[in-house]
Amino acid sequence: MTEHDKASIIKIARADGKKAEPLEPLNLGARVRELRKAKNWTLEQAAQQAGLARSTLSKIENEQMSPTFEAVKKLAEGLDISVPQLFTAPKTDQVMARMAITKFGEGKPHLTPTYEHEMLAASMTQKSMLPYRARVRARSVDEFDGWVRHDGEEFLYVLSGIIQFYTEHYEPVEMRRGDSAYYDAAMGHNVISTSQEDAVILWVTTLT
Repeated sequence: MTEHDKASIIKIARADGKKAEPLEPLNLGARVRELRKAKNWTLEQAAQQAGLARSTLSKIENEQMSPTFEAVKKLAEGLDISVPQLFTAPKTDQVMARMAITKFGEGKPHLTPTYEHEMLAASMTQKSMLPYRARVRARSVDEFDGWVRHDGEEFLYVLSGIIQFYTEHYEPVEMRRGDSAYYDAAMGHNVISTSQEDAVILWVTTLT
């Protein structure tokens, strides 16, 4: 499997998803007010905790002034949170309830000279992970056009057969059914079957 083959799988997975919605800009004043009210503090109490004038805090909450970095630090300390938390909008409690089921043998096929891939959850858009089952056809690293490498992290789990897992920074490792590996996918890696039958593995690759 060439780097181009592996990259094409990642590209296909990303192309299946829709463009992510742009993030809404954070209204700092509303965020400060929300945090203050969550503590049941009045403007006066919050201002005292932060070491700011009441009028200053009021102007910040009403977007009538942009706080200096020093004021931001005081606000974070007064609210007992970190500065990044002050600028992080709360996540929605809404459950998207997304799900994709792939029956055995019904994944989307993607063949390469060294692997037979079956893409799982192909109908799921905007995935953060790319899961796929692979039948390892290669019997020698000479069948690869150099190391496979790409962005993200990767998890490998041997479903059947025996493989030899090669990486550019570690000694080759023999892996059998039930063995797994989690690794930096930017590190060169290749997998070959050493059992009489083609080994079958599950791969999960991050897309973010």
